[in-house]
Amino acid sequence: SELGLSEEVQSKANEIIETTAEQGLLSGKSPTGYAAAAIYAASLLCNEKKTQREVADVAQVTEVTIRNRYQEQIEAMGFR
Repeated sequence: SELGLSEEVQSKANEIIETTAEQGLLSGKSPTGYAAAAIYAASLLCNEKKTQREVADVAQVTEVTIRNRYQEQIEAMGFR
């Protein structure tokens, strides 16, 4: 990937997407923005921090979209 993500980050992002999608968070939301936020969250959790700008540029979504979806995802995952 353009972000140079490790397998650990990719796996964690998939876990975030699966867990939060099961809770209905994906409903009515852009799948691209949702995936971008999961990648951002996973990069933080795995200490391979990517900025919201880096992820947004590659995913072609706004930083605001990433922030909003990220907040929903971490709350749903019980990290807050």
